[in-house]
Amino acid sequence: MHHMQHTKRRSLAIAGSALLAALALTGCDGDGESSATTVKSTPTACGTYDGEGCAPTGRRVDLDGPSFSNSAEITNPLNPISRLRSTVLLGQVDDKPFRTETTLLPGTKTIEWDGVQVQALASQYVAYLDGRLNEVAIDWFAQADDGSVWYLGEDVYDYENGTVAVTEGTWLAGRDGPGAMIMPAEPKVGDVYRPENIVGIVFEEVTVKSVGKTVQGPRGPVPGAIVTSELHADGSREGKIFAPGYGEFRNTGGGGDLEAIALAVPTDALPGPPPKELRFLSTSAVGVLELSRRRDWEAAASVGERMNSAWSALSEREQPPMIAERLSEDMTALTRAVENRKPGRAAQKAIDVAQSVLDLELRHRPSAEINVERFHLWTQQLRVHAAAQDLAGVTGAVAVLEWIRDRIAYRLGADGRREIDSRLRALRTATDAGNQRAAADHAARLGARVRHLTGG
Repeated sequence: MHHMQHTKRRSLAIAGSALLAALALTGCDGDGESSATTVKSTPTACGTYDGEGCAPTGRRVDLDGPSFSNSAEITNPLNPISRLRSTVLLGQVDDKPFRTETTLLPGTKTIEWDGVQVQALASQYVAYLDGRLNEVAIDWFAQADDGSVWYLGEDVYDYENGTVAVTEGTWLAGRDGPGAMIMPAEPKVGDVYRPENIVGIVFEEVTVKSVGKTVQGPRGPVPGAIVTSELHADGSREGKIFAPGYGEFRNTGGGGDLEAIALAVPTDALPGPPPKELRFLSTSAVGVLELSRRRDWEAAASVGERMNSAWSALSEREQPPMIAERLSEDMTALTRAVENRKPGRAAQKAIDVAQSVLDLELRHRPSAEINVERFHLWTQQLRVHAAAQDLAGVTGAVAVLEWIRDRIAYRLGADGRREIDSRLRALRTATDAGNQRAAADHAARLGARVRHLTGG
């Protein structure tokens, strides 16, 4: 499954495909009988990885074939896909800021696995490294009747310079191999399961190290978490924490890399509309962006001063700590950029501030509305890249818009979808032709139309 340094691990997995295939020759037995509602769970790649072997088969809890009768209702508290509308994780990879957004997409997908039709939910995972699109995955999940959650495949797109560079790691249960348990119904210390287990494509083996832990979440202590160790095909290990109401909560890779939950809804949702200071920050960040484009530094400084006052007032109330820390850093950087009259830097920092403000607004507003605002913000990001003659940035921004489109398409209506898709194609055509000025113009009009069509 997606995780930090996914691209690096996947390239290692590609190199190790022959190794995995050879290891499969030592595979374990344990096929179950399939029926109208039960599918096989077939262990495949057993063996050693850089001297460290898989756990003994007797500790595996994913060998019995699951049965599915209400598979799209995923309520397992440690992986509550059908309950989670949107999550934001923050951290760093290779000393660069790392951000992921996961969004539950509407509808289900029918996946045939060993003759059984399983309804699966789709979760869109989008990762950004240093503000640039890094990876997208569409993950498919289903819950078995015993409460365990099964991973039924993913479509993977790793990006470099704004374009898809690698799709290795893409797989689908039934087409490429078996589905895989991603969370037991009631994990116990010592339990072992494989969230990915297809020879030559993907492999992960998880060992539960502890249960019943209390972890610090965006709104305070969260009891009932589990700690796991995940073995990868290249022999590396990654520590992960899963927490009730959040699912994947914290990942720790090598070299100080970190990805941790910053906010999840509805788990962290708050009643009532956003505080007035938050709304002020949202509109003012866009205002500073426009003022920096016009080089109106006195006005930008005045607005920035009021923004700092608003953020100081908000900071006196409890805020999700990871978002608050990043927002404070970006507010400081924005103030400095305006003082130094650096238009490109000021525009970028205004967008960064607006992004964190949207994250905080996610606690008060429906995730669908926030995704519309994210779409609009990325049209502004594209314009900033175009002004800097950064074609890779422009290209990546187009891809982000195409992916966010999938989150908001159901709000557009049939005619609206056709219009927005047509505008996205025109934007992509201009970008592919290297015409950044035209791309910026298309983006500005596109952002305005999406807001109009969705009532934003």
